[in-house]
Amino acid sequence: MERMDIAGLFSLEGRRALVTGASGVLGAHFARVLHDAGAQVALAARRVDATRALAAELGPRAASVPLDVTDAATIPAAFDAAEAALGGPCDILVNNAGIAVTKPLLQQDIEDWDGVMAVNLRGCFLVGQEVAKRLAAAKLPGSIINIASVLGERIIPGVAGYTAAKAGLLHLTRQMAVELARYGIRVNAIAPGYVATDINRDYFASEPGQAMVKRIPQRRLGSPDDLTGPLLLLASAAGAHMTGATVTVDGGHSVNAL
Repeated sequence: MERMDIAGLFSLEGRRALVTGASGVLGAHFARVLHDAGAQVALAARRVDATRALAAELGPRAASVPLDVTDAATIPAAFDAAEAALGGPCDILVNNAGIAVTKPLLQQDIEDWDGVMAVNLRGCFLVGQEVAKRLAAAKLPGSIINIASVLGERIIPGVAGYTAAKAGLLHLTRQMAVELARYGIRVNAIAPGYVATDINRDYFASEPGQAMVKRIPQRRLGSPDDLTGPLLLLASAAGAHMTGATVTVDGGHSVNAL
């Protein structure tokens, strides 16, 4: 019996990827993973100092491109720059840019709500639409990976805009998957549980945050490394028959009744 080429199944050699929010903890990790799997990677974010430093670290198969997902005019320009730097269209998109505003519901104002929605939901729609238009025009298949959250299905106090946006992103993922399947474009989501990042680090150091960690069946926060396998599965040929799916990576928290 012929042995399967497992490494080849997950290889991203010859692929081009764009990662939004690449200046943050998770975005930088996703970019490194895709790069290490063989892809050329465009690092897209507002903080170009951080993406330039990461591009320099990764080497010639990486490029920094400025992108503000809340500014629709910068999105085509970012893809133009990525295509020029990488030598062709990006066929992997990691929609990772995200923010949170933490305030009690009655203290949140319209700017808080609109700011979170503009990045976490509207931005994912606009960036996903742009890459899909380009792939469809070029008649190329591709993979869009939306970084959602278990808070798209659950809630915690104080982040009304975030939970609403992530719930919308899960449904947007399914909508995009159905409409883009005819073009050979797969659209899936990763829903991380609680991973220590700049957004939530202070909370998980607090007493309520520590109590929440104790309710996770694995009794620990996730790490960026826990998302490596799901990312490669959805980006590569290993996930060729997956679209409209959400891969939950949360240590069992979302199925715990406590």
